Amino acid sequence: MAEPDLTPKGRAPEPEQPGRSEGLPGATASADDAVDGGRRRRNQAETTEVAGAGEIRDELPDDLVAQGYVGPYVFPNNNRRRIPAAIYVVLGLGCIVGWTLGRGDDAVFANEGVLAVGIGLVLFGAYAWQAGFDLAVDERDALVEASRAVGFPVGHASAQLGWRGIRSRPTWRILLYSAEDPPATRGLVLVDGVDGAVLEHFTEANPEDWSDLDAAATT
Repeated sequence: MAEPDLTPKGRAPEPEQPGRSEGLPGATASADDAVDGGRRRRNQAETTEVAGAGEIRDELPDDLVAQGYVGPYVFPNNNRRRIPAAIYVVLGLGCIVGWTLGRGDDAVFANEGVLAVGIGLVLFGAYAWQAGFDLAVDERDALVEASRAVGFPVGHASAQLGWRGIRSRPTWRILLYSAEDPPATRGLVLVDGVDGAVLEHFTEANPEDWSDLDAAATT
């Protein structure tokens, strides 16, 4: 038997609203859940932003940051290594003097450990001091010496400062390409950063394929 239509005449039945369903208690809370979820996400974002603002990050000194720099770049002098070396020596001598003045059978703050630390700091400071060679040859002088060593006209070139040996002597590593387009030869030259002597050099036919760069430059 069909159920009678109780809808008043002249009035259309109300459409069912999305997100609501009679008899389903969980469905009525969908809008509230969305609002609460938005608030939680906003609070988490604010917490992350505050944590990121207070986070400590390592930064390079201003004279070592090359981004946005216009003009010739000047490498820092290697003799700056003597500044921490002097600090190590002073701290080491302070430890030795403190141990000398405070030693005894009932010594608490000036035992043999203080003496050992003082000696270690003095020795390490002396090593760092002798490793602080003056960088008398800059990258331009090293490039000139490297060009003479390879014996071909140089086009592209790059310089890198490194250190060699137990005395940590500064050494330039110069990578050079011949002046052809594309370069037919490349070479690697090691130049002493103190006296400018060419330590080693090596040349070979350029095995790199530069055709993609040429195509990009023409387009």
